[in-house]
Amino acid sequence: MKFINMFMVIQLVISIPLTYVNAQSTKPAQTKVANGLLEGTVEASGVKSFKGVPFAKPPVADLRWKAPQPAENWSGVKKADKFAKSPMQARIFGDMMFRSGGTSEDCLYLNVWTPAKTMKEKLPVLVYFYGGGYVAGDGSEGRYDGEAMAKTGIVSLTVNYRLGVFGFMAHPELSKETSYKGSGNYGLLDQYAALKWVRENIAAFGGDPNRVTIAGESAGSISVSAQMASPLSKNLIAGGIGESGAMIKPTLAPLPLAEAEKNGLAFASKVQAESLQALRAISAEDLLKAATGPNGFRTAATIDGYFLPKTLSEIFAASEQAKVPLLAGWNSAETPYQGFMRAEPPTPEAYAKRVKEDFPEHAEQVLKLYPGNSAAEVVKSATALASDRFIAYSTWKWMDLHAKTSTQPTYRYLFSKSKPPMTAEFANATTGLAGGVTKSTDQKAAAPAPPKLMSDGAPHAFEIEYAMGNLDKNPVYAWTAEDHQISRTMLTYFSNFIKTGNPNGGGLPKWTPISNPEQSSFMNIGLKTASEKATDLERYRFLDQLYSK
Repeated sequence: MKFINMFMVIQLVISIPLTYVNAQSTKPAQTKVANGLLEGTVEASGVKSFKGVPFAKPPVADLRWKAPQPAENWSGVKKADKFAKSPMQARIFGDMMFRSGGTSEDCLYLNVWTPAKTMKEKLPVLVYFYGGGYVAGDGSEGRYDGEAMAKTGIVSLTVNYRLGVFGFMAHPELSKETSYKGSGNYGLLDQYAALKWVRENIAAFGGDPNRVTIAGESAGSISVSAQMASPLSKNLIAGGIGESGAMIKPTLAPLPLAEAEKNGLAFASKVQAESLQALRAISAEDLLKAATGPNGFRTAATIDGYFLPKTLSEIFAASEQAKVPLLAGWNSAETPYQGFMRAEPPTPEAYAKRVKEDFPEHAEQVLKLYPGNSAAEVVKSATALASDRFIAYSTWKWMDLHAKTSTQPTYRYLFSKSKPPMTAEFANATTGLAGGVTKSTDQKAAAPAPPKLMSDGAPHAFEIEYAMGNLDKNPVYAWTAEDHQISRTMLTYFSNFIKTGNPNGGGLPKWTPISNPEQSSFMNIGLKTASEKATDLERYRFLDQLYSK
């Protein structure tokens, strides 16, 4: 199953847009960056915010499918008090609630939240990349909001980058245009450009350019792994945080250049563009429609010989990645059991049949590692198997390689808090599997559904609000005191790590780094946050044999 199709399974397309809380004061805050004077706002908390800050020229017209170019200077004061438009994308994932004013190909902007009072403090910095399978997402999402993190003493940023066909199309004519004779990876090059902008400008927000931690969830986590691997950006970062995902097979692994160019040619044929000039003449709206329609564009990174000289596994195995502390992990139910069982019931017989279909040569071993002798055990094992194949294995492999080839510490977590009840406003809504909902137009109370077995635990993307301290910005769920305590714990771990490269401190349960990948432990963040010994090594060694071929 393709990565984007799995995203379709685990997240529900929303039918009625939701709005995050976006209160802010009108007090001005000014600072001068390399391109000119910016004026943002001062939030009620005292945190200064600067939204919609350009870090590159608009990638339009002849700059479409080119590496981002430095932003132009401006005269006077540039207002930075609202989010810029989102990158071009279709409405795909129900848990995404943007605060931007629509979509545009002109999308290379970032947002900064700083607690600095004098702008000379040299505070640690967090740069956060959003998720969305490289086909959706935006830095304006309330769950990524940087104010709560800034209140802990960190300059926090979210960064927009190009998506889908706009951010990842390779093509022979595009390769001919570059000095390195490769193409694709424009979204990743946007992130690299943002990191260069941060190196040059973050001191103007009270940040330390030598203490920049990059973080992200899902495709954002995959981006962190890629930026750590790239020879271009690896020296611009001091630490990495990965929430579910690495650019390692089977999770959005990069394609060889020839294959990526073939995909680009196929898309050009689909839109009847016989040349690069013709492709650039097509409107952004028409490109998006073609790319997201039936038999649309296949989005993936490219081994372009420039940003990525080879696969991430090869780079990390050769110890050529950024040698920085890494904190990474995944959620306890990334994908529900239906992700493996599909329409089949969770019975031992149906489960064994599905295992034999998917693993004809290894069914006996899979049933030993993921047993299914009862309905409850099938739900547990099918959830684990679906989650491992979707995103958990790749994240584990990333940490395993980094722990073996770097002297810097690697910290592993598992987020296990399940969803709380929904608020009264959404009482008749159908919950999505990663935070999204479809609101019913029927005013009558929905008939209670018959009880059924469910995957227990935290679904994909559900930890973001906890990690960034933004529960109150999501109105869908009736957050409890326990949820807020878990959020304080996770936010503090992340904040400590960003500040020191070590998540420990503040009276939290002690988190031990992976000193021996063969006998590793992890921090289970949930109702009872505690360190636990890893018992899944045999599963990942098995999958390692399958995916390393």
